[in-house]
Amino acid sequence: MSLLLRKRYFTKGSRVQRDPFFIFNSYAEKKHKKMKLTVIGLGLIGGSMAIDLRKAGFTQEITGVDANPENASEALRLGIVDRIDTLENAITKADMVIIAIPVDKVLDALTKVLNLISDQTTVIDVGSTKKLIAQAVENHPKRRNYIAAHPMSGTENSGPTAALEGLFEGKINIICDQEKCGPQHLAFAEKVFQVLGMDIAYMTADEQDHSTAFISHLPHAAAFALANAVLDKEDREIIFDLASGGFNSTVRLAKSSPEMWGPIFQQNKQYIVESLDVYIKHLKAFRKSIESDPEEMMALMKNANRIRGILAGDGDSLVKNEKTIVKLYTK
Repeated sequence: MSLLLRKRYFTKGSRVQRDPFFIFNSYAEKKHKKMKLTVIGLGLIGGSMAIDLRKAGFTQEITGVDANPENASEALRLGIVDRIDTLENAITKADMVIIAIPVDKVLDALTKVLNLISDQTTVIDVGSTKKLIAQAVENHPKRRNYIAAHPMSGTENSGPTAALEGLFEGKINIICDQEKCGPQHLAFAEKVFQVLGMDIAYMTADEQDHSTAFISHLPHAAAFALANAVLDKEDREIIFDLASGGFNSTVRLAKSSPEMWGPIFQQNKQYIVESLDVYIKHLKAFRKSIESDPEEMMALMKNANRIRGILAGDGDSLVKNEKTIVKLYTK
């Protein structure tokens, strides 16, 4: 007998009601198959997922699709995928399709994929924005096959050589609008993120876009602006000679791919502009305190220090459900 445990996280007030016995029977059925995985987009996220899913024995056959022939060849050379194929050929016999491409490209690719898959195929989109993408397939006949997900992990690097083993371990994955997903497809996707070592948060696509605007998209926008501010200095060569750990860690995100982040900023512009307005308000308050109110400056910094405890897990923005669903099944 095998014992399967599932740890789940929820946004406040959010709960999922599904039949666990049906779900875990689907797990068992999928687990016994030689799962065929297709990954569309063989860069940091898609490549890292392929590496860890193969290592865990979750899949033994991975087909890659990438619009960049050099990336495709490199992923094949590195052993990230077993073969490269066209989109049409790669997904017709896949048990699961992971879409890991820039979010503007997802809008077109997702509909094509859903048009071509079988009723049994699960499709996961792992882009950083969700609302516009989910709306684009809201009324698609195979909407229930689609899982809108956002694994909250990454680096500033891109391409197949950026793929890392263990990238997602201990991180949080967001699943959006889970009530619109077929139970067996949702369970299969949950198993993927469990295998990757991730906890799962459930929220609406709109909540996801709003939350990530502040915790992911704003830091990238700020890093791009900071890099441009320093590059704009006439004596920037001297500044860069003096740069060390603090500057490097703060501006690291500015090395991220514009081809990936530009579409993210555009798709989530409403909430990113909102987050920038809040950030600029606090920058102005901090500037004023530096100019004329040292006590207020110290108070602002001490208040900011509270982030240490929040990041250490003392916050209550996610409610942890300690009840674990357990299902025994025969190997």
